[in-house]
Amino acid sequence: MQKRREFLKTVGLVTGTSLLGINPGWSSIISEEPTVKKIGIQLYTLRDIIPGKAKEIIKELATFGYTQIESYEGPQGIYWNMKPSEFKQFTGDLGMKLISTHCEIYEKFEQKVEDAASIGMKYLICPWVGPQKSIDDYKKIAAVFNEKAKQCAANGVRFAYHNHDYSFKKINGVYPQDILMQETDPNLVCFEMDIYWVVTAGENPLEWLKKYPGRFELSHIKDRSQSPINKDNFESVDLGTGSIDFRQLLPQAKKLGLQYLFMEQEFYPGGSPMNAAATGATYLKKIKFYSLVSRVIVPSVPVIVSLFL
Repeated sequence: MQKRREFLKTVGLVTGTSLLGINPGWSSIISEEPTVKKIGIQLYTLRDIIPGKAKEIIKELATFGYTQIESYEGPQGIYWNMKPSEFKQFTGDLGMKLISTHCEIYEKFEQKVEDAASIGMKYLICPWVGPQKSIDDYKKIAAVFNEKAKQCAANGVRFAYHNHDYSFKKINGVYPQDILMQETDPNLVCFEMDIYWVVTAGENPLEWLKKYPGRFELSHIKDRSQSPINKDNFESVDLGTGSIDFRQLLPQAKKLGLQYLFMEQEFYPGGSPMNAAATGATYLKKIKFYSLVSRVIVPSVPVIVSLFL
């Protein structure tokens, strides 16, 4: 009788954990908890003031709480007149890390890959290809992306493409973005979703994240004016003051594979790029960016048993 009860307790525990979708060998449950905040910034936000004083600007960004950087190929290069190793040391001393950079992929790309690999930078990103005339043109670009991504992968670096609005505007009933997603190798090519530009094109960012889970690994967090007045519909505003509901979007985006958030802004109604960066940091720190995590627990055997006996 005693052995039967012990057996039933064991079966009850195993069955109960199986129903919860948990490996019976582990006493854990899956729950949603906020991840540790690691907020990033695209240095293009500071493009008007960073040339000539990159170290000063980056030091101030660190005081706002930014820990991750995305650079771009500006007038002083990706590393702002520093050697890659020097840039890594400088930012590391500030508690920051260079995660990615936008760069020209048709010039000295092999050297850029080698430099990125030498300092452990994770991503090289194509920032722009421009509107194309046909879907076939986008297929050719996708083929180029595959080749560039192979170069990156051989050196332990990821290749990504950053969108604007043009790839979310149909050509003969087809989204160019679909072509870029479907014609590239998912094991090699990933994407950086500029949420602002997806919204500007009249599309829903969450639907695209759901359509291609795991393909959008990085993002630009850039808010859009509630009443754009620029003739090109091109007006970003301080985070939290525009029309994009990041508080609703980002927790779901995390579950769909989004890993990195880079604040970016191109217009400054708050007065200056540094004010915009400070406001953006404050806003991002309040965002609940969730992930599925495992939390260890010790289940009460009598409770489990009572469910099955």
